[in-house]
Amino acid sequence: MNTAVPQRRSGFSFLLTDRGGRILLSVLLVLIIAVPILNLWVPESSPFHVPTFVVSLLGKYLAFALLALSVDLIWGFAGILSLGHGAFFALGGYAMGMHLMREIGGRGVYGNPILPDFMVFLNWKELPWYWLGFDMFWFAMLMVAVAPGALAFLFGWLAFRSRVTGVYLSIITQALTFALMLAFFRNDMGFGGNNGLTDFKDVLGFNLQSDATRVGLFIATALLLALSYALCRLIVTSRLGSVLVAIRDAESRTRFLGYRVEHYQLFVFTVSAALAGIAGALYVPQVGIINPSEFTPANSIEIVIWVAIGGRGTLYGAVLGAVIVNFAKTYLTGAFPDIWLYFLGAMFILVTIFLPKGLVGTLPAFPSLSRKSAAKPRPVSPGAPPVRQAAPGE
Repeated sequence: MNTAVPQRRSGFSFLLTDRGGRILLSVLLVLIIAVPILNLWVPESSPFHVPTFVVSLLGKYLAFALLALSVDLIWGFAGILSLGHGAFFALGGYAMGMHLMREIGGRGVYGNPILPDFMVFLNWKELPWYWLGFDMFWFAMLMVAVAPGALAFLFGWLAFRSRVTGVYLSIITQALTFALMLAFFRNDMGFGGNNGLTDFKDVLGFNLQSDATRVGLFIATALLLALSYALCRLIVTSRLGSVLVAIRDAESRTRFLGYRVEHYQLFVFTVSAALAGIAGALYVPQVGIINPSEFTPANSIEIVIWVAIGGRGTLYGAVLGAVIVNFAKTYLTGAFPDIWLYFLGAMFILVTIFLPKGLVGTLPAFPSLSRKSAAKPRPVSPGAPPVRQAAPGE
């Protein structure tokens, strides 16, 4: 029997048919070029000048966009609804914060070249073993992805091999982030307790308060968002992505066909957690603090809302949703400080009722990647027997 041989794309051709992705990458390229020029070379008296605080704000939005992208990868294409991704985001942020605290050295309030100020205040005598190595940038950057990735691998291995799915998986991911929040609030954990890590001075020898450093962090965030989008797009348009969509839509059938479903789920869950950790590491130096409030379960639920508003299963929709919602929060908290939550709640409700596919999913020019791939007919080679269409309910 002749069978069709799927055509595999080479190089970066998987981006050529991605209209939304091309627009996203183009916007990021424009921002990478325009923002530094408008901030560093356009005088402050000019109406075209972009203040440094706006640069940091845009960088924070892009870090949140990367976080939303990581959630859409597992929720939109594998059907894994995680309500604990804020934990992976916070772990990456703490890894970066630990490095920035070690970078302070003897310039802290107490002048201790080894111990951070909060450890001196709490009468710690020596640096805990899990702080060792964070004085090296490369080690800290490795931990930014490895720490959340390792936790996700361990958690996912236990959950997926036990076939915990659906709402039960969502509940235990939320329990995970709540447990971590309670642990990091403890002073004896060695992470600053409820105050967290702050008072950062520099990164790689560059002053964090300087305009050039802020612009550099913004550029790094935009570049990593672009690379992460390309990675996610590569995954979901590959054969692996087809299996993930099959698992999402019919897990039992996929198992019957011989696929080790838990392996695919574990892989994509670990990759997603590592991306969330990278987002947290980019977020911390731009806001200047990381504390246990980042583990709050409500934060993880909000991430899911970003993805739902932007458009689940589109990747670029998640990016758009994160930017729009956080921009709205910034504006509404300043314009309507007493009732801004009502505006956000109304926006969530209206989008859920009238735009169930999200802002991007309702536009015919930007279809969902998962729906598009599922609807694409399979090529049939000459001489192959006709494919029987499944009857309703099969």
